[in-house]
Amino acid sequence: MKLAIYSHCALDTISIDGNSYEQIGGAASYCGLMAREFKFDVDLFTKFGSDFPKQYFDQSKINLIDSESAKNTTKFSISISGSDRTLKLENECDPIDYSNVKADGHIVSPIFHEISDDVFKNIKDDSNFLFVDPQGFLRQKDSENNIILKKTELDLTDVNAIKINPEEGKNIVDGTSDEMMVALQKKGIEYVLLTDKVNVSLLVKNRIYSLKLPNKTVHDTTGIGDIFCSTFTCTMLKEKDFLWALCFAAGSAQAALESNNVGLQKIPKKGAVENNASYFYNLVDFRDL
Repeated sequence: MKLAIYSHCALDTISIDGNSYEQIGGAASYCGLMAREFKFDVDLFTKFGSDFPKQYFDQSKINLIDSESAKNTTKFSISISGSDRTLKLENECDPIDYSNVKADGHIVSPIFHEISDDVFKNIKDDSNFLFVDPQGFLRQKDSENNIILKKTELDLTDVNAIKINPEEGKNIVDGTSDEMMVALQKKGIEYVLLTDKVNVSLLVKNRIYSLKLPNKTVHDTTGIGDIFCSTFTCTMLKEKDFLWALCFAAGSAQAALESNNVGLQKIPKKGAVENNASYFYNLVDFRDL
């Protein structure tokens, strides 16, 4: 099976507990490598400069589409404290160009304005199953290049699944967590995922399914959401079962967090994800709206 991913790669400087780590990052990297762990072929629509070690993707057999730019790679400085993090934009690469590709599913997960409205529309027109993480559509930078979220009008027609956290949700729609999920569903989205630190919820039809990840020490949270999104999408495409997709996604996030690794090193093996998913499957709670 094939997954098409639209997102920028990044070079991240991650600061945790007084230590600093230079890492390859961006949703493109986390989503792509997680999909490869599930044996998906990956077409990666991205942009990066000569400062980016693209051999990392070559080794993982990820197919890069029109990826090289004269500009340097998008770069963030990320400060992490527990489950909270702050971002500063250090550099912004060229936007992503569109080209048609036949794939079983698509992930759109911008990190900062790299996907235009026209490109997004073309992806929606071509996709059979589209998962959107809207974070990069909502991000703006202040006068000191700190990343903030801004209320943004998004055309979410023809989107099959979306993942938000509470802060992202309130910059797209209004209301409580439940009301935000319902409002997104009314835009035509079949699977609405809300992640709030260790709490994970999925709205399907009139029922919310929920899981709570074990509350353990959190180290580097960078990329956890991308690992979650890629796993959910791959599982939905393979199994056609949203409950298993939820459990696998939560299982991948938990396995990544438990690794205590930094950056891409935290991407979990499929076996660890499967073990967690089987455990979580018996713990799913649900309630009707």
